[in-house]
Amino acid sequence: MPRRPDPPNGQPTMRDVARMADVSQSTVSRVLNGTPSPITVGEETRQRILMAVEQLGYHPNAHARSLRGQKTHMIAMMIADISNAFYHPMVRAVQDVAREHGYDVMIANSDHQREDEDLFRESIMRRPVDGLIIVPYHMSEDQLDELLKRTGAAIACLGQHIQHPQIDVVYGNDGEATYEAARWMITERGYREIGFIGVNPVLSAGIRRYKAFLHAISEAGLTVPAAYFQESDWSVEGGGRAMLSLLALPTPPRAVFACNDNMAIGAILAAQELGCVVPDDIAVVGFDNIAAGSWIRPRLTTVAQYPTEIGEQLARALFDRIEGRYDGPGLRVEVPCRLIERESA
Repeated sequence: MPRRPDPPNGQPTMRDVARMADVSQSTVSRVLNGTPSPITVGEETRQRILMAVEQLGYHPNAHARSLRGQKTHMIAMMIADISNAFYHPMVRAVQDVAREHGYDVMIANSDHQREDEDLFRESIMRRPVDGLIIVPYHMSEDQLDELLKRTGAAIACLGQHIQHPQIDVVYGNDGEATYEAARWMITERGYREIGFIGVNPVLSAGIRRYKAFLHAISEAGLTVPAAYFQESDWSVEGGGRAMLSLLALPTPPRAVFACNDNMAIGAILAAQELGCVVPDDIAVVGFDNIAAGSWIRPRLTTVAQYPTEIGEQLARALFDRIEGRYDGPGLRVEVPCRLIERESA
């Protein structure tokens, strides 16, 4: 392998990659951009180019392409869990708006994992798009800033924890909604012993809902045993495991708040498998208002978010920037949540 070149401005170029891999720039372009050519690039050459790209930390200058007006007519969307029904109407809404503008949507799934978010960022910096819609759980402000600068793409995020001055944010105020739901459980339904099924506190939505729940409990003068707090993973199976742990306690809680509907549904199913009657023996409240919550029996009491509206707001903010109608500071758009009273609590 030829000696690594030292780019004069600290930013490696395609020419640097070509020199390091001992090939022409056109060959590098064919490998990285899929440029059509009757000339086939051999696997050994391809691997040499990719190794040079990795060692140099090269990223295509997508911003320069954007300045030249070479639109890709593609946006990318990264969601946190493609199996979670909460995201399905959101993705559909984004695709519908994109179609209005003649754009395609590339969907990526992070599974709430930092490594997968990093892979998404690296992929987008290699294969630029005109805009990004992201549900980031682990990306730092510096990483989002790097994404903006390296890609030149417009970015819109779901998540009120995002504070970047150039990124549009749409969110449901889940902290406030959790607080109101917990207060309702205490004041309207009279529950005093309430368990909580949450997620790893490193996840922003999980910690907001946890803190809001504690606020409501504390304000009501109640205390919650440490064993009443169960950490799960957003899934039906995880909610079931958490409920089994709660019901195995010498004095189980009288009610449970779960951080999302998947876990709440799993909790109901697990309780029923043990012969418990919901809500007579133990009540359950969820969060999201996915369709399955109205199918299960008893129907799930939950906090409704509105993913279709969230998706539409994200996409319209994004295309306002892509098409030059807005270039100001990052917008913050709140989509209100609402408690849906059904039979599980």
